[in-house]
Order: sequence, then structure tokens, then C-alpha cells
Amino acid sequence: MNPSLDALITEFRNTGTLSGLPCAQFIDGAYQAGATSAALESFDPGSGRVFAQFAAGGEVEVDAAVHAAKRALPAWSETAPAERSRVLWAIAQQVRQHADRLALIECLDSGKRLGEAQGDVRGVIRAFEYYAGAVDKMQGDSFPLGKDYIGFTVEEPIGVAAQIIPWNYPVGTAARGIAPALAAGCTVVAKPAEQTPLSALLLAELASAAGLPAGVLNVVTGTGAAAGAALVAHPGIGHITFTGSVATGQRVMRAAADNVTRVLLELGGKSPLVVLADCDVEQALDGVLGAIYENAGQICSAGSRLIIERKLHGSFMARLLERVGKLGLGHGLDQPDVGPVNSLLHLNRIHEHVATAAARGNAVLAGGSIAQPANAPGGWFYRPTVIEARSAQDPVVQEEIFGPVLVVQQADDLEQAIALANGTDYALVAGIYTRDITQAYRFARRVDAGQVYINEYFAGGIEVPFGGNRKSGFGREKGLEGIKSYCKLKSVVARV
Repeated sequence: MNPSLDALITEFRNTGTLSGLPCAQFIDGAYQAGATSAALESFDPGSGRVFAQFAAGGEVEVDAAVHAAKRALPAWSETAPAERSRVLWAIAQQVRQHADRLALIECLDSGKRLGEAQGDVRGVIRAFEYYAGAVDKMQGDSFPLGKDYIGFTVEEPIGVAAQIIPWNYPVGTAARGIAPALAAGCTVVAKPAEQTPLSALLLAELASAAGLPAGVLNVVTGTGAAAGAALVAHPGIGHITFTGSVATGQRVMRAAADNVTRVLLELGGKSPLVVLADCDVEQALDGVLGAIYENAGQICSAGSRLIIERKLHGSFMARLLERVGKLGLGHGLDQPDVGPVNSLLHLNRIHEHVATAAARGNAVLAGGSIAQPANAPGGWFYRPTVIEARSAQDPVVQEEIFGPVLVVQQADDLEQAIALANGTDYALVAGIYTRDITQAYRFARRVDAGQVYINEYFAGGIEVPFGGNRKSGFGREKGLEGIKSYCKLKSVVARV
């Protein structure tokens, strides 16, 4: 019987850790010791203390995992779609049964609020349910070639799919790549971020318990330099899904080029959220706050740029700053308004961005400093920050900060708002608040973004394809496009 969430929280508060945390590589259906006893530490960002250790893998472990995935590929890819569907559905049920433990591990490993982690786990369940329903509905097309020919297409699995998982949404990002890859008939080798390895390991364990055959899903833990680089350069990999920074994504592409490996990249953004003067102000205030301060702003698609129509600016900003000033910080288990950032290194990076922006003459209207809440000593916290940009070309507008920092720009009208929205190298997400649906659709048509949200930021779910343009990457995850990312199209023509 699974312990209750309250019991698990009590165990952590009393011991500083949880019993039974995974600490080895998950390869070929079981936890396996690595080539060495080298280990890395996992920190609780809310306290700054180590709460777990895990194996530090590298080229040897990656090679073992890829070979296990290759051995499992023929049988899994030839498994009837209906049977693959049953396995994915069973994985969803396993996650549901262990949701409390998985959410708590996610909260402690990443630092996010427990409520956010619970929402992420619900998203994992939904992802496996969605792709369980999609497995046996992937149909090809037929070609009208005349009475003497039959032509059709077949979607085939691409092979062994590598998943490079980021630290901001460890279990959610893992599921949105692993579930469609398994649905397509691929096998998987996943490499979670070294800051947040535990939920991917537990997900693989639960998938095995649900009946996923050995070798179909493997997880190798370690640093990006030791394990990640070896994985993306491995000749046995047929596809790479990478979520992370532009610089690392470029290195992944270069490594993949040597083996002509397919790549799907999600590289972050500097997403604009436009608020026009005719909007529902309460709705827009809620949307702006959630778009930037959820997960302490550590979201690739965060609404990190508020572009507000000039005639609304004064009154809207007064109310926004009042609400920002009331946001409380704390450990994720205490359900604060805003939790910690993921690491001390990242905390210092955020502060450097803000400090240099202020030195250039940008106005810091709220926050702007590292915090140390009395109820979370030792944790890594940054005060919710609002900066009025001095120029559309300033680095605070152009560069991704990836923290609880909202940058404000003013626009005279929709036309200028669209120009500002398109004014960076990123093109992942854009949002708009307006009562005028014509203006909303005009914005959606003309803004360069992979997703556009109207009157609700982060709207949609696993059904909606997700991905970016320009320096935000290419390829699409989620939705039926997500499963196609793991397929190769074959055309067949016969003379009859």
C-alpha cells in the first residue's frame, strides 16, 4: 500500500530525505550499477541542502542503454498497436497510483511548489492516456494514381529515440516525449538533467511495472558533458528530442549531423504577452501574474514580456505592482505564491541579468534582489521582479532570463504591439488579452510564434501541438503532431 502524501511529507521533514529513492541507472528493464561508483548529489532548492544521491553515468552506460533499446526495438515496433495502447494506458494507471510520491519527488528535486508538481503529474497521466488512444489511429494516405495502380503511405517508427530532459519540468517534459515515442513503436533512452534526475527514473520503474518490455525505456543519469554528449553522438540513435538552451541545442545539432540523426529542438523564448486597453482587466492581471511567476518564471514559454497599450499602462501597472508586492516566497511544500529557483548557480545568473539591466538605466519597479525567507533558510529565492525596459533593443528585452522577472514595454496600438512582439530572435509563444476578437485574430495571424493564447495564457493541454520557430527551435511535440515526430513516412506504389 502506498503511503499517503502527508506521511511522505512527514518522512521528509523528519529525515531530510525519502526512503527508496532511485539511485542507479535504469537499463534493460532494471536498475543497474554503473561502470564506476561515481555519484552526484541532488539538492532541495527550498533549503539548499542535499537530499539524495544518484549514479554519475557516462559513455559506458549510454552505450549499454542504446544497445538495450536496439535489442528491444524489433519486438516493440512490431507489437500490435492495440497492445501498445494497453501498455501506455497501464503506465498512466501506475502513475496515478503513485502520483503523490512522484509529485513530492518532483517538488523536492526541482524546487517547484507542490501544487505545481501535482499538476505536472496529472499532465503525465493525461499524456499517456492521450497517446494510448492515438496508437491505433495513425493511418496513412492513399494516392489517386489511376485504375492500374495502388499507392499508399505507412508511418513507421524512426528507431531508438533519445530524450534530453530539462530541469524545469522534469517529469512533464519526459512524458510529453516518451509517451508519443512509445506510441509510435520507438524505443527510448532518456537523459534527465543532472539537477533533477529522480522523476525520470521513477517513471521508467513505473512503466516497467505496467508491463513495458525490458529495454523499451531506459534512463541514464549523469552530467550533460559525460552522459548527454555521449547520447546525442551515439550512432545507434535515430532521433533526438532536446529541450534546453540555444547554445546547447546548437551543440546537439552539430553532434547529430555526424550521424545524420533527426533532431527536434525546443530552445526557449522571450514570449510576449500583449494587453490591450479594451481587455478584461482582472482577467489580464491574473494572466500576466501566472504567465511569469508560475514555477518562479523557469518556463521556456513564460510570458516574460508584457507589452501593454499606452493608454492602459498607468492604471494597470499600479494594480499589477500592488499584487506583485504581496506575493510570498517559501519552500515548495509550504505552497507559497512563488517557490525557489532550481540552483544557486541559476539564482546568481538571474541576479546578474537584473543588476546589469538596472545599471544600463532600465527601471526596476519591483523586486530586483535575492531573498532569504525566514521560513525557508538556505533556499535559493529571487524576489518577483518587474522591469520597465528603456529600449526594445536592450538585452533585458532580447535575452531569456528564465526567472521571476517581468519586462514591460509600451505600445501605442495593436500594430506597434505586433512589431514589438516580433522584435526578438525567439518565437515560441505569444499571448493577447482583448475583448475584440478581430484584433485577437489579427494578432494571431501576424505574430511569429508556435502557439498563440487568446485571453488565457498557457491555455490548452496535451492535445495542442507545441514548439517554436527561429531561435526557439523547430519540430512539434504534443498532439498528433507529437507522435508523427517519431515516425518516418514510407510511400508504397504497386501496379495491379
